[in-house]
Amino acid sequence: MTTDTNTTGIRRIPLVRPAHIYYTHKNIDKAREFLLNFGFKETKRVGKSTYYEGTGPDPWVYCAREGDEDEFGGAAFLVESMDDLEYASKTLPDATKIYELTDAPGGGSCVTFKDPVDKFPFHLVFGQAFDHATALPERQYNYPMEKHRPGNATQKMEKGPAPVHKLGHFGMCVTDFARAFDFYTTRFNFTPSDLIHEPSGKDITVFLHLDRGAELVDHHCFFFYEGPKCHVHHSSYETHDFDTQLMGHHWLRRSGYENCWGVGRHIMGSQIFDYWFDPSRFIVEHYIDGDLVNNETPTNRSLAAPDNLHVWGPEVPDGFLE
Repeated sequence: MTTDTNTTGIRRIPLVRPAHIYYTHKNIDKAREFLLNFGFKETKRVGKSTYYEGTGPDPWVYCAREGDEDEFGGAAFLVESMDDLEYASKTLPDATKIYELTDAPGGGSCVTFKDPVDKFPFHLVFGQAFDHATALPERQYNYPMEKHRPGNATQKMEKGPAPVHKLGHFGMCVTDFARAFDFYTTRFNFTPSDLIHEPSGKDITVFLHLDRGAELVDHHCFFFYEGPKCHVHHSSYETHDFDTQLMGHHWLRRSGYENCWGVGRHIMGSQIFDYWFDPSRFIVEHYIDGDLVNNETPTNRSLAAPDNLHVWGPEVPDGFLE
């Protein structure tokens, strides 16, 4: 992408896509057990960090750290160049110098900065090695007027976790929506797919995608909404297809884990969702079939309402948006 500046002349840093995410768990053994049942694959342990990969090309998508408190450690996004990292290190709030991810699978260089409003960490990464991807079965489906499966053949499936493919998005509750919105849309190529407003007209929630020009990208990779106390809401991971998602749902139920909300179909983004509590009470989501957007997609604005989150599925659970 070409260098972009906003109306104030500040250079936007072009992000490519989400890369990975960090969580700290007091009970690392329970966390590790859950993550395997959720569909992550352990790829490396070093010190107090355990790295997990998905079926996509990323060397890892989730890092579980052992610590004294259950904490969200921020998400990382890929940038296009080392120059972007150098610029980020010099211009973003509380940014670190460039440091090497020497212990992480795939290596690479990183800059960590702090959200200017609520001080949660945010990471930018360049130079990781991408050397793997897992082939998954291509399932075909028979519809009333179109039969895609060959005759005399059955759908063979095995019970088990729903394999995670990639980190799709994460979301935060922030204490000052307007300041957060201004920062992320002027310093990066985040642009709103959906904005939700109060009856007064004040925007309180946004679903952001990355403006990559004509390239199609996920409807959102980052969202936030305003509330009294900053915290991570959930992180979300794409899985293979609807059968895989439902088999993973029942696998987690039989394994004794607590479903948060799902299975259902969202309105904004359209993805089929399934939210779970991990043992540390963080919410993680399996999703499939999300919308793709690009620079021809207009921003949609809608009024906040109880029925604008899903078109089918269980009712929104109490406390889900707190």
